[in-house]
Amino acid sequence: MQTKKLNHAPKTGYMFTVTVKNMGITEYLTAWQAMKDFTQQRTRETPDEIWLLEHPPVYTQGIAGKPEHLLFPNNIPVIKTDRGGQITYHGPGQIIMYLLLDLHRWQLGIRQLVRKMEGAVINLMDEYDIVANGSQDAPGVYVNGAKIASLGLKIRRGACYHGIAFNADMDLAPFVAINPCGYPGLRVTQAKELGISDNKEVLADKLAQNFIAQLTHRIITPHGR
Repeated sequence: MQTKKLNHAPKTGYMFTVTVKNMGITEYLTAWQAMKDFTQQRTRETPDEIWLLEHPPVYTQGIAGKPEHLLFPNNIPVIKTDRGGQITYHGPGQIIMYLLLDLHRWQLGIRQLVRKMEGAVINLMDEYDIVANGSQDAPGVYVNGAKIASLGLKIRRGACYHGIAFNADMDLAPFVAINPCGYPGLRVTQAKELGISDNKEVLADKLAQNFIAQLTHRIITPHGR
């Protein structure tokens, strides 16, 4: 596992630290439990972290997920998880960026955070001259109406976990078995289909840096100073 840190100090001198960890291929249940443990054990002094990883094939069903959005069973396991949203698919070649952030520290509400998550993907696509957009009705990022990134969050004790699933270079066939994010007929796409030749490691690093740029943009410092 590789780690690196970004320190951001506003003019007041208050220092925020974000640690980016590259965790490779990690089983979903292992990562989920680690996120819950991290959030439960963190204190006001715990630095925030961003985890970059991939999952073996798995469907995850959000906390209010409806079982009928799994159209037909196959050999891919379905895990009921604690994030928001409906069903989605994770597999090798999809970049997972989990965000373990103290929302009070960054003075962010959920909607603000979602916009910054979408903005990170939109700006990443802009680097390749691809126009992408978010959606007020269906959180995520889309290119020509096809979804390239899904979002999901859990807020606990003033902190968040889960994050962004960005389709880089993966087998999209398992999406056929579901209504992605609960939307029948929703098309999905990926970076490779859009002509992006950079590998997933480069894209993961760029995605993290774009999110950090969003996170630190127009930051409000503690105590309103």
